[in-house]
Amino acid sequence: TYAPKLVLLDISDINCIQDVAKEILNCYGCVDILINNASMKVKGAVQSMSLELDKKIMDANYFGPVTLTKAILPNMISRRSGQIVLINSIQGKIGIPFRAAYAASKHAVLGFFDCLRAEMEEFDISIGTVNPTFICSYHQQPAPGSWEASVWK
Repeated sequence: TYAPKLVLLDISDINCIQDVAKEILNCYGCVDILINNASMKVKGAVQSMSLELDKKIMDANYFGPVTLTKAILPNMISRRSGQIVLINSIQGKIGIPFRAAYAASKHAVLGFFDCLRAEMEEFDISIGTVNPTFICSYHQQPAPGSWEASVWK
């Protein structure tokens, strides 16, 4: 039995994910179950969203879970044991208007985890994806006029 440890991680900050994964592995020795459940949403017309915002959405929803998974995966492979779960979105399977960047990031990460599932079968590592329908997220309104005003974290 291990005492709980709080480890703060901004999943959209790709540069710090490796260090956080090392910290966790150094503390506990392994990760038995990794649940990727962080996400960032945006709502707006394609022509009104900047490329910078599209990249932020991809960092949080695609590159974040992929980077964290890749950091933990070698330990699971060496032990031939582990479970990785992606909590995604129904928008990873269908797109709806005014959610292009979000849907694209969810399609991409779902494709990655579908491929990973097939690759990890030989190592007895279970890969699961959950694609819930629409949920209500609570968020705090950022300052009006900033690009963050349309983003829910």
